[in-house]
Amino acid sequence: MAHDSAHHGSATKRIWTVFGILSIVTIVEVALGIVRPGFLIETDFLRMHLLNWIFIILTLYKAYLITWAFMHMEHETKGLRRSVVWTGIFLVCYLIFILLTEGDYIFDVYKEGYIAWDF
Repeated sequence: MAHDSAHHGSATKRIWTVFGILSIVTIVEVALGIVRPGFLIETDFLRMHLLNWIFIILTLYKAYLITWAFMHMEHETKGLRRSVVWTGIFLVCYLIFILLTEGDYIFDVYKEGYIAWDF
């Protein structure tokens, strides 16, 4: 019984720690979204504002932490952890690539005047 209560205490502490980290990261994201520092908006990296890259990285970090802690990946085998985490990271990176490529193409079509900005 004493072992179960000690495990419960450590699990509760772990949940509150993850909650605190997720809260801090979310507060940073919201603060950056409200303040929108000029140097992060004016600086481009791979044709996207640096602020957008920060949002993407922080969101991926939160998704990883949620998967790691609340889906109990930290207690699984290395192969299962890698298959879950790397698959998710690959799919998110692929989605970002597709969105940036297609968005850039559509922007160029409107910019060159092939289609009017009448909406």
